[in-house]
Amino acid sequence: MRKIILCFIVFQLFACNELQQVVNQLPQSGTLGNEEIANGLKQALNFGIEKQVSKLSSQDGFFKNELVKILLPEELRKVDKTLRDIGLGKLADEGLKILNSAAEDAVGEATPIFVNAVKNMSFTDAKNILLGSDNAATSYLEQQTNTKLYSKFNPIIEQSFKKVGADKIWNNLITKYNTLPLTTDVNPDLTEYVTQEALKGVYTMIAIEEKEIRTKVSSRTTDLLKRVFTLQD
Repeated sequence: MRKIILCFIVFQLFACNELQQVVNQLPQSGTLGNEEIANGLKQALNFGIEKQVSKLSSQDGFFKNELVKILLPEELRKVDKTLRDIGLGKLADEGLKILNSAAEDAVGEATPIFVNAVKNMSFTDAKNILLGSDNAATSYLEQQTNTKLYSKFNPIIEQSFKKVGADKIWNNLITKYNTLPLTTDVNPDLTEYVTQEALKGVYTMIAIEEKEIRTKVSSRTTDLLKRVFTLQD
């Protein structure tokens, strides 16, 4: 049992093909129990979640992050190009930034939902994450939070559009495009689109943080993290 527990801990810094060799070299005694090891993982995940969600919910958190920047939906990219071609590039830029700002407004609601999912994580969940695939933690959080996050994000994004008059801006933009000759009318559901893109962006950044957790531990800011991760040294 001690070997299995120690295996969970060293997994975050070593690749699978090195795992057994490392475990064989570790001392076969220790004072950490299952609960402490699970709590150490929870702390690491909570710190990572807080860091990434804070980035996304800040001003231009989406707009200036090329990994998650929300572009126009496929059917509107021709709208963007056409408007720029006829000298309405400023209007197109304004519409694009509004999409990203709405996502930034919504993501502020994500942290407590993620924290609750981590809080409810069992030792078995922690074990499966530590011994799972490279995105096991992200997959777990997505499974546990997607529906709740959607329910939070969607009305906030809709309200954000109304707050800045985005609904009118986009209606104006789309109306102008639809009145142009030789174009096919478009009428996308931008609230739904931005909601899905915001969710995708959140999980993208969580996946990046998970990779950091699995490959390097550069910050041990609590006694528990120090006790858990010192066994890897």
